[in-house]
Amino acid sequence: MSSNSSYDLVVLGGGAAAFAALTEASSRGLSTALVNTGLPLGGTCVNVGCVPSKHLLEVGKMAFEPPRNPFKAVRYEQEPEVDWATAIDEKNELIASLREQNYVDVADHFDVDVYEGFGQFATDTSIEIGEGDDVGVTLSGEKILVATGSSPKIAPIDGIESVEYETSESILERRELPESVIMLGGGYIGLEWGQILHRAGVDVTILQRSAHVLSGMDSHLGREVERTFEEEGIRVVTGASFERVGSVTADGGQRSGLEGVFVEATVDGDTQRFEASDLFVATGVKPNSEGIGLDEIGVERDETGAIVVDDFFQTTNQTVYAAGDVIGEPMLETVAAKEGNHAVKNAFGDEGQSITYRHVPEVVFTSPEVASVGITEAEYMEEHGTCSCRTVLMKDESKSKAVKDTRGLVQVVKHHETDEIVGVHMVAPRAADMIAEATLAVQFGLTVDDIIDTIHPFPTFSEAFKHACQSFRRDMSKMSCCVE
Repeated sequence: MSSNSSYDLVVLGGGAAAFAALTEASSRGLSTALVNTGLPLGGTCVNVGCVPSKHLLEVGKMAFEPPRNPFKAVRYEQEPEVDWATAIDEKNELIASLREQNYVDVADHFDVDVYEGFGQFATDTSIEIGEGDDVGVTLSGEKILVATGSSPKIAPIDGIESVEYETSESILERRELPESVIMLGGGYIGLEWGQILHRAGVDVTILQRSAHVLSGMDSHLGREVERTFEEEGIRVVTGASFERVGSVTADGGQRSGLEGVFVEATVDGDTQRFEASDLFVATGVKPNSEGIGLDEIGVERDETGAIVVDDFFQTTNQTVYAAGDVIGEPMLETVAAKEGNHAVKNAFGDEGQSITYRHVPEVVFTSPEVASVGITEAEYMEEHGTCSCRTVLMKDESKSKAVKDTRGLVQVVKHHETDEIVGVHMVAPRAADMIAEATLAVQFGLTVDDIIDTIHPFPTFSEAFKHACQSFRRDMSKMSCCVE
């Protein structure tokens, strides 16, 4: 690789959007260079996101749930323990293996030139690698794709710069568990990591600014998660306005001898003080768009820092496209990959590929799981002034009764005139798997009768979706379990 090289496509970033783009570019016979910095190849998902968090969620599940099994016939002699250092070692082994198989080997297979280093725009068709006087390589491309991803966002709370805190990235390097944690934020990161740490033996308090956790989802889901978390022993405080954070000294604070942190928050009009050994900031993520020369080449960003693109992922500079977390919500690995693929198709084939984001499912991998697709009840009410919605509780489902796990609910929102399913929202032990059928229903405009007329296996958690549809047509309290 020379110090000045030309390609059809130059990609800034090394995550899902970048690799989907280089795969599509290779299928078109395009020469491609990838410039990666920050996280290793694979980006957020494999290194610090989906893969490690879901691995550690399962570690926590295996430790926490067996001794609390509901069956009298099964007994455990003693409480299991979590060796956190070993869990981190196993997580690292998994990440290294998947990074090699799914990213390094893929780049080699497609003969992509991978450059490690900080990349920034020199012109609207060229990228310099390095900073200041250390620029050593300049890459030119007919088109440039920005896929630089996102990173944890730290809310501007008074005192936050004076205390140490963990994030979803830093916690993955920690080999000793904290004694207790205050989690700032009740989004998917805060909930997943709150449950991971709690099930590993950490005392967890989650503080959420809005009226319910998972504020971007239907309120029924957030309240159900709060209920199940409280039953499990995780403290959840909603409507908390963060005022100040600081350190607790050994001779101060409400618990004598504790060295840690405190958070002052206004809850229901009163100032409350929360203390713990550690602080975990889960107040969202931000696009990685700073310092790469976007302003200089006329690429517009919004108030969050997200790159502004049209429906076809082209920026305000016609030679530059963008995809993935750097263009904002929804920041999902699968969405990023689809965006990267479409960006290349549009840049080099003028194919007009776009995404209907209302058809994209969202999942939170807590226990129970949370999943949602389409329009919420509140959104439908705002748009139409009415809502045709039905909710079934998992405690009424045969499978839930059989396995003694009755947590959760399923809500279906249908069009009040056409009966087409426009939204499905659920909390359930297998919601992440159940949402696939609902996604197809929303994407292809299926009606509640289409789902009713589809035979579902019995007994399954997925029957709850069918039963929610049936509840539009009959009184579910007076129906045999398998009646159509």
